[in-house]
Parts: sequence; structure tokens; C-alpha cells
Amino acid sequence: MENSSSFRSSLALAGARLVTKARSIQLGLVASWCVIAVVVLWALFPAWFTSHSGTVGVARQQLRAPSTEHWLGTDALGRDLLARIIHGASQSLSGAFVAVGVGLLVGTALGLIAGSARGRMDGVIMRGVDVLLSIPQLLLSLSIVILLGFGTVNAAIAVGVTAIASFARLARSEVVRVRASDYVEAAFGSGGTFSRVLWRHILPNSLTSVIAFAALQFGWAILTISTLGFLGYGAPPPTPEWGLLIAEGRNYIARAWWLTTVPGLVVILVVLSANRISQSFGKVRT
Repeated sequence: MENSSSFRSSLALAGARLVTKARSIQLGLVASWCVIAVVVLWALFPAWFTSHSGTVGVARQQLRAPSTEHWLGTDALGRDLLARIIHGASQSLSGAFVAVGVGLLVGTALGLIAGSARGRMDGVIMRGVDVLLSIPQLLLSLSIVILLGFGTVNAAIAVGVTAIASFARLARSEVVRVRASDYVEAAFGSGGTFSRVLWRHILPNSLTSVIAFAALQFGWAILTISTLGFLGYGAPPPTPEWGLLIAEGRNYIARAWWLTTVPGLVVILVVLSANRISQSFGKVRT
């Protein structure tokens, strides 16, 4: 009887731990979606969240500490920091969407062609992918943005080009896996044409992992675009952009720490939220 009671207690304790863990995981996912939703609303409707300008400062309001009037303080030109972060969301998010779109579309197309065609075409495409992967991504991004010129769009295109190789390799591996499945062979055996089987069976069943990777790349794109903005290759002043905000505040970090710390925390929070959402897509696939 004692052993049976001890076993039931252990089982109940293990079940309670699993339920607690599941709830914490679910709460983390919900919190991640809420963070992304708020940032998207910042980008689309900044006037809903602040009445201050993101580019125009107020005289005699320089380097004010956080207060009820300016929740996150002001910068060296008297501009409200919260307003600049909110208005800067459109720059960072639009750049991330462009970067992920370039990598997703071009990379998936190359991976689809390589995995479906096989042979010499596969070899040529994947050798080009290997060359791109051998170059450090930040160095390649800097090289491309220097050729294209400064600005958020050019920085986003540069980041997107560096992501093409990763998308292409993942898409090819998924296409090869699906191409060897029994239902695909059955579709070919029943008289399906190559293009029909490709669009109806191979492509839809290969996109789940690619979409999950795109969510992961979204956070990485925000981080890389912010890095380029911090180095001075992104949006020019006074345009509010998260990386530029961090760069502008570093000269005042001893006197006004919030100018660098708060935008940096926003970038970290958005990147972590995008990574958490990406992990949920991967779990759905498995």
C-alpha cells in the first residue's frame, strides 16, 4: 500500500510539473505574439501611442530623465525617446520584411530548382550557395550596402541577399526529402506531370520548415539592420531607426543611459519574440 501511494504521489507530482511547464511555454508564446503585435501597431499607427514627433525636438528639453511627460526621457536634441522608438518601428520592421522577402523568394526558388532538377543544375546552384555561405554575413552585407548606397531599403536588400544561401540550402533539403516520399512517387506513377506534381505536392509540403526559418530570419534581419544602422549604413539622421538610436545615445551613456539601453532592450525583446515564434512553427511541423 505504501509503495502504491508513493507511486501515485510521484505520478501526480510529475503531471503537475508537466502542466506547469506547458503553461509557461504557452504563456511565453502568447507573450511573444503580443510583443510582435504591439511593434507592428507601432509601425502602422504610431499616432495611437504617442503625440510627440519622432524627428522634431523641443527647446530646453534636452537629455531629460524619464518622467510623466516623457516616459523614456529625451535625447540631446530634446526629442522624446519613446516617440522615436515607436516611429522607428516602421523603419526596422519594413527593412526586416524586405530582407526576409528577398531571402525567402529567391532562396526558395533556387532551392526548389536545385532539389527538383538534380544533376548539373543542382551542382551549379549549390556551389554558388557554398560560396555565399563561406563569406561572413555582416561583411557581405556591408559590401553590398556600400555598393548600393546608404538607407534602410538598401540595407534590407543587402541583408536579404546574405540570407539567400541559407534559404536555398534549407529549401533544397526539404524538396529532396519530399521528392523521395511514396505519395510523390505515386503521383508520378499515376501520370502526373513534373510541373503539376511540383506545385501540388512537393512545394506545399516543403514550405513548413522554410516558413519557420523565415520567422527566425525576421529576428535576425532586425538585428542585422540595427547593426548596420549603428555603424552608420542605415537610415540617415534624423530618421528614427533603432540601430541609429543606439548609436546616437552612446556618447551620453554616462549622463543619459536610457538613450542606449532602452532601444537596445527593444531590439533584444523583438528578436527573442521572433525566435520563440519560429520555435513554435518547428514544433508544429514535428
